[in-house]
Amino acid sequence: MPRMTDAEADYWDEYYTQNPPKPGPNGTGFYSQRRKAAISVTIDSLSADWLVTKAIAAHKTPAEIISDMVQREIAAAM
Repeated sequence: MPRMTDAEADYWDEYYTQNPPKPGPNGTGFYSQRRKAAISVTIDSLSADWLVTKAIAAHKTPAEIISDMVQREIAAAM
């Protein structure tokens, strides 16, 4: 991806200085929506390595592996 030119950087600096993002009521603002989309969980390196290895072997993403595990746990609890 090409870097911004000085003119582009000046434009965006001026734009966001004059029009800052505004928070919305009840979590509908820009930053609240971004925060909801970026939920993260910290795990140890052994678990992370296992998860990546399992995902590669199954041709899935780590998120899909976790989703499958959670769904199995919920089904077992019912």
